[in-house]
Amino acid sequence: MDEQPRRRMAISVRTRIVAAITLVAAIALTSVGVAVYAVERANILQAIDDRLRDNLASARFIVSDGAPDTGTWAAADDALYAVVQRMSPDDNTGAAGIVGGRIVMTPGSRLDIDLTAAPGFAAHAAAAASTGDPVLATYSGDGVIWRFLAAPIAVDGPVEGEDTVFALAYDVNAELAEINDAGRAYLIAGGIALVIIMAVAFLVSTRLLRPLRRMRETAQRVSAQSLSERLPIQGRDDVSDLAATMNAMLDRLDEALDSQRQLLSDVGHELKTPITIVRGNLEVMDAADPADAAASRDLAIDELDRMDKLVQDLAGAASLHGPSPVTLAPVDAGDLVHQVARKAAVIDGAHITTGSVADVVVPADADRITQALLQLTQNAVTHGGGDIVLGSRVVPGAVEFWVRDHGPGVADDAKPRIFERFHRGEAADGRGGSGLGLNIVQVIARAHGGSVRVADADGGGAVFLLSIPHDAVTTDDRKLPPPPPLPPMPASVRQEG
Repeated sequence: MDEQPRRRMAISVRTRIVAAITLVAAIALTSVGVAVYAVERANILQAIDDRLRDNLASARFIVSDGAPDTGTWAAADDALYAVVQRMSPDDNTGAAGIVGGRIVMTPGSRLDIDLTAAPGFAAHAAAAASTGDPVLATYSGDGVIWRFLAAPIAVDGPVEGEDTVFALAYDVNAELAEINDAGRAYLIAGGIALVIIMAVAFLVSTRLLRPLRRMRETAQRVSAQSLSERLPIQGRDDVSDLAATMNAMLDRLDEALDSQRQLLSDVGHELKTPITIVRGNLEVMDAADPADAAASRDLAIDELDRMDKLVQDLAGAASLHGPSPVTLAPVDAGDLVHQVARKAAVIDGAHITTGSVADVVVPADADRITQALLQLTQNAVTHGGGDIVLGSRVVPGAVEFWVRDHGPGVADDAKPRIFERFHRGEAADGRGGSGLGLNIVQVIARAHGGSVRVADADGGGAVFLLSIPHDAVTTDDRKLPPPPPLPPMPASVRQEG
């Protein structure tokens, strides 16, 4: 009951992708806009200061040039008047002549700024220029922000120059208005761009995530009873590769489930027979007859032993289907054959002969190869008599371990099925095994990346060949771990001369 509400409250992958792309785009656009605005604002403020300095140079030239008719100024206010009247007007500027802290003269033409509109400006400018040097300063008051030049006018005459100040001011807000308008236009354009980016991200993410949604829907429909569905593979990108990988995974799951069903069916069939035999004999057994009771007891024990062998073979087969069925290490192929021959000699009825062996090192799991060869030897004893020959040889790209018997051989029509699970041939004594032994050998071979096959032996009988892929290396070329001690040589083991 809790999972469904949580799922409805979860944010979809598409929403997160769109949100992430939009957020990154918004941060990028904002960063660019702020950076450009800051640079342009600094440039405008610097341009205001540069123009004020240019006007200061012009004012100095006018004062130094003197009156047009005499070349000298009779008083500082005359020089101030000339500077105020002859200054070239500019946008968003205002000029005035200040004497004694009061504006006493303004240009003849109307300028964008009336400096008399700010009552406190004249005193502020006069105080800024009281040091006797021209200054660039900012006036913030009376509802305005002005960047101004205050330049004292000093000449020989009846009026003291320190009280005479030429003031030129720029309206900072008006100068920045143009870039502010551009900034507002940028915000509108950026908002439109974000909407477009969001729409494109939504469409692209929807298209890219559609195969993933199909995968999820397919995975929801897949169950142990229905593994036939497969994902459509479209295009040649990462998503199509993922679809192909999932199809391969579904194929493996389908095969695994089929194998599991077959295994359960086969196990049920294999166990049903001995159970039926034991039950039937117990039901008809005459408990008062000691001979009949003893015979039924022996039959029940024999069938239970056969069931125990089947369970052991099933456990062994299951262990080969784990995540690491084999552990590869350098193995001397010749030494391994001698090891197996001595171990196989204790099998009841076995007469072992070692044939030619390959003097090579092969990467393999010695325990698993030993298990496979012993199983092939047991199979040879059961179905081909006890005269067995073991050996190994090098073939192109592989090393083959072989077990040969001298029995009737394997019929051609049975060779393709002999390694199938629960496939059993008729034993020499009329009884078969569990039908898992040769299948286990095949699983061991495949775990090594190799294969196992059966062929007709020269002179009669069958030869089983376990092939392990390898570029052969002689034992002198690689250092081997010390081999385990050889078991005592039984009298039944012979070695071909």
